[in-house]
Amino acid sequence: MNTYILLAHPDKNSFNGRLADAYEQKMLLAGHQVRRQNIGEMQFDPVLWKGYSVIQQLEPDLQQTQENILWCQKWVIIYPVWWGSVPAIFKGLLDRALLPGFGFKYHEKDPFWDKYLGKRSAHVITTSDAPAIWLWWQYGNSDIKAIRKATLEFCGIKPVKVTRIDRVKYLDEAKRSKIIKDIATG
Repeated sequence: MNTYILLAHPDKNSFNGRLADAYEQKMLLAGHQVRRQNIGEMQFDPVLWKGYSVIQQLEPDLQQTQENILWCQKWVIIYPVWWGSVPAIFKGLLDRALLPGFGFKYHEKDPFWDKYLGKRSAHVITTSDAPAIWLWWQYGNSDIKAIRKATLEFCGIKPVKVTRIDRVKYLDEAKRSKIIKDIATG
């Protein structure tokens, strides 16, 4: 299986980075082909300056993101919840890379659209300091809805598996290591 891993936390040495390392090793040991991008090492303007009325030229790292998406059968995205949502740089990557004509295309005479990224699945791994129940109760799992429904499934990617790792700031090293091991073996 061709697996594209996007570490959407800007610090590859973070807990999220360790999760990405474990997932990558698991896939490689299973004989899968893996491509990985660490968002903190990528060079691109995350701002969609004119919306989609003027398409900005894609920087090489965003061109590579699009190539990785088209290449993969499974897209793994790992990010922290910040302010009830995804990191801004990750949102910027989605805005810039999942362009009309690449990820989707609206119909001209009705309110529907074509989904261009079908025949792919995704695994979203998200971390938060808040308890998962709080993110559900207070925010309606806003980050997951935005990524799963309004982004990945909007473009045709499904199924989308979600793994929520919560209360991260309260995890000691032994608990973090166990979670990383579970990701590596699960």
